[in-house]
Amino acid sequence: MTTTPNAIPEAQAAAESVPVSSAESLSADALEFAAAAEEIRAGDDDELTARRDAILLGMLPDVPFDGWTLGTMRRGAEAAGYEPEAAPASFPGGVIQAVEHFSTWADRQMMERLAEANLPALKIRDRITLAVRTRLEVLAPYKEAVRRSVAVLALPQNAGAGPRLLYRTVDAMWAAAGDRSTDHNFYTKRLLLAGVQTSTVLYWLEDRSEDDAATWAFLDRRIANVMTLGQGLSKAGNLGGLGKMLDAFPSPVRLMQHLRRQAR
Repeated sequence: MTTTPNAIPEAQAAAESVPVSSAESLSADALEFAAAAEEIRAGDDDELTARRDAILLGMLPDVPFDGWTLGTMRRGAEAAGYEPEAAPASFPGGVIQAVEHFSTWADRQMMERLAEANLPALKIRDRITLAVRTRLEVLAPYKEAVRRSVAVLALPQNAGAGPRLLYRTVDAMWAAAGDRSTDHNFYTKRLLLAGVQTSTVLYWLEDRSEDDAATWAFLDRRIANVMTLGQGLSKAGNLGGLGKMLDAFPSPVRLMQHLRRQAR
């Protein structure tokens, strides 16, 4: 994916004007998110996770130049002190598994940082804002690698990975925020936050403002949308009314389609 200097207005327009989901597509999103719930809660072996983390961090400096490739993974293994073949052995699923690990690594780093924050003292909207911002701050040194990972996830053969990783991320954010819902609100909260997360990442990738100030302002606007919609959803009471409530909110699936077009 190539970038255009001073592309913030274009990125904002893309993030804010992507067509919204219909009730039918939202139902499909909800089903896909729900189906991923059990899978993403399974943890990796600690030793294997540590080795994957080391290889990932070893390869990230090369990703902006060489992309997510097996060669980059092998060099990452060497940089981490392993034999080159430790990379395919640690990521038998290949490049897409390394990209997925990058996302879950960022989730874990986000959760560790949030654990040190005094979240109970914050309002819910501030907890969620902090979670989204914290994850982007974790990824800030690797922005080009994130851009390259989006391009990999946009490939047709990897279509299922994006929603699964997005669910993992927003579920972790809500868990950190103290969400204990078990009814339909469990899914509507995550669907709404998925829209915030996806559009904010899209905006952030093109942000050239100092200290990402434009991104944080954009995030505040999206969170304000969520809070407004959340109040309406409480009145609607079920997923059936969700489509009508999202007249001004982008669908994560539509945004992924936009990212795919950008990656071509």
